[in-house]
Amino acid sequence: MTAPIFYGPIGRAVKAVADHTDTDPIGIYVSALTMWSAAISGSVKVVSEGDHRPVLVWSALVGKSSRGKGKAERAARHVVDKALGRFLATHTTSGKSSGASLIDHFWQLQEATEDTEDGRDLRAFFLEKEWSEMLIRAKGDRTGYHGNLRKGWDGDALRNGTKKDPQEVRDPSMVLHAHITPSDWELHITKGGGKKEAGGGTYNRIMPYRLASVPMQRRPKPLPEVDGDPLFHAYKWARSEPRAIALAPEADDLWWVIRRYASILTESLLPENEAIYVERTAEHTLRVAACLAASERSEIITEAMLHAAFTLVRRSVQDAVNLARGTAAKAVRQPKSEFEKVRDRIVFLGGSATTTELAPWAKVSAAMLRSMPGLLWRQEKKPGSGAPSRRFWIEGTPEPAVPDGVTILARKDTLEPVGHKQPLPTTAEPETAPAPVQSEVEPEPEPKKKASKKKPKGKPKKRTTAPQGASRPEARPKKNTPAPAPAKANPAPVSAIPDNPIRFLL
Repeated sequence: MTAPIFYGPIGRAVKAVADHTDTDPIGIYVSALTMWSAAISGSVKVVSEGDHRPVLVWSALVGKSSRGKGKAERAARHVVDKALGRFLATHTTSGKSSGASLIDHFWQLQEATEDTEDGRDLRAFFLEKEWSEMLIRAKGDRTGYHGNLRKGWDGDALRNGTKKDPQEVRDPSMVLHAHITPSDWELHITKGGGKKEAGGGTYNRIMPYRLASVPMQRRPKPLPEVDGDPLFHAYKWARSEPRAIALAPEADDLWWVIRRYASILTESLLPENEAIYVERTAEHTLRVAACLAASERSEIITEAMLHAAFTLVRRSVQDAVNLARGTAAKAVRQPKSEFEKVRDRIVFLGGSATTTELAPWAKVSAAMLRSMPGLLWRQEKKPGSGAPSRRFWIEGTPEPAVPDGVTILARKDTLEPVGHKQPLPTTAEPETAPAPVQSEVEPEPEPKKKASKKKPKGKPKKRTTAPQGASRPEARPKKNTPAPAPAKANPAPVSAIPDNPIRFLL
């Protein structure tokens, strides 16, 4: 499967900060793209089959508490914050767990911005870092939490009739970005009441992304400054006037392939309990592609933009299916190889280590360390110490400095004392005597010894002596006594020939 393409100014900025944080770069990219869609959603639409659709991108980062969901969100804010001005500071909210609270939030925005110079501003970025708590509280809601979420994603009007004065909000721009663990996803979305809402279409509007583990940095690095000018000018372009973004003619063939892929996926390949989470694959791809086009100040979605969007959405499809199958929470961690254990230990100890520091940790012998590919070593002798020791380091890294007074005796590649100019003489291997030739004639097997008769168990019966001249009575045959088997004759020896298949048994 093709890895997601980090496209445009957002992708370039994510690549610049990815090496300075120990979290999955896909989490940074998805978070930044979601924030960008919330910022431009009030004035940018995407044209699909003659219908103007919002460019709202909803996402969820799925990972354990140690996978860096919060770090990904902070790095994404670092990428887009300067370009978006004060948007995130003034339009970010959370904690809405009922349909009434959702509608009331947009109602307050509408009342506050109705008479401003720029007009109504109904953009809202819902950042739910503890989404599982919102899902638990929403279970008892009777004001339509999930139904209003679906309306918000579609851009439909929100109405609340529970209050004395009915509330109505048209054209809301709602974007949801959530953090959740795999176990909570399985508990609240895949199982229980989540199945009903998934069938209604709530969760296929959200693209989940499972965060993978990345190597932990020994010393945290400050995030570098990114070039925010391209995204800043793109934001001004998107907010200056209403924009309608459409597919370029060159992207029609790829768009048909994407729609066909989504149709086959949901109607033929996946069972219904998995397909309900990926039924909006084509719509997600079109919205992401429109956001990428807006980041480059383009009202045309090129084939390259559509392809980059499809690689990102296809990764979400894979993660959604795995979450539906329950493989996210039950994934088995692959054990590290012996070299990986040794490498991590050397890095932890500062770039080099001795045999006594490595062998017990990696559970390998000294001989395995000496012959392990990817490792270099030298044999050194400290003044006044006993036996010499070996110091190891990773191939391709600088050799550790030699302390004062330490004498180097040998190295891995030469295996000879340092300063020895002539190669050491090799001892000739002794000639091995030829193996004796076995005779073609096999000896006859020895005759089997006759088995000795065992005395019957129990007390011996008393013999009664008959008078002389009297004939002995005939012995009565015992009941249920099998007839004696005929004696087996010794098998004839098999002729010993070279191609005899049972020669090794003789």
